[in-house]
Amino acid sequence: MWLGSVPVINEGDGLRDLSSLRVLRCGAVGQTGDPFEPYQVVDAGGVVVAPVAAYLRDLQACGRPAATQRSYAMDLLRWFRFLWAVDVGWDQATRVEARDFCCWIQLAAKPGGPAPGARYAPATVAHCETVLRGFYDFHLEAGTGPMVNPFPLARGRQGRANAHHNPMEPFGAERTGRYRPKVPRRIPRQIPDEKFDELFAGLGSHRDRALVAFWVSTGARAA
Repeated sequence: MWLGSVPVINEGDGLRDLSSLRVLRCGAVGQTGDPFEPYQVVDAGGVVVAPVAAYLRDLQACGRPAATQRSYAMDLLRWFRFLWAVDVGWDQATRVEARDFCCWIQLAAKPGGPAPGARYAPATVAHCETVLRGFYDFHLEAGTGPMVNPFPLARGRQGRANAHHNPMEPFGAERTGRYRPKVPRRIPRQIPDEKFDELFAGLGSHRDRALVAFWVSTGARAA
């Protein structure tokens, strides 16, 4: 099977016809049953993709749960499928490939989507861009990847996002990646006023009521 895309006009160097690009659904993310390596990304021949395995091992050392490693592995598989389609090695990828990939994934049909022609959600695309930038940052530090991260930061920004953030102030909505799409804000979940009144009246002490009133008034939420 292949994942089609609609016509896209590229600009700059390395023009690529994304409208005729066929990205095969080759390779897979497999569960191993090994607690030290819960998931692997393999290519079309069933061979483990070594640079991804190294990155996933680093994530596990940082305490990332298996579910997070699987999510990251799925994003990396999408990237490697694209690279295999354009015949570019992962360590030879440039910002041209990163740009074209981010164009393609926003317009390509999602395999196994709820309806024919369904596309990836903006949150999925944004997460994928973040994962790939982290993947190349890891290999850049290890000296095993390209000299420049193919997924650059947004223009006019240098360094880590919110590096000098004042903890007494709310975080700003920074688009750290140049090719990171804007993700719509989610409407916070809430309960009707009458249900909150019932909850508040059912609290057994003034201390509990004071704590709930404080949490609600400050907009606090569970971490």
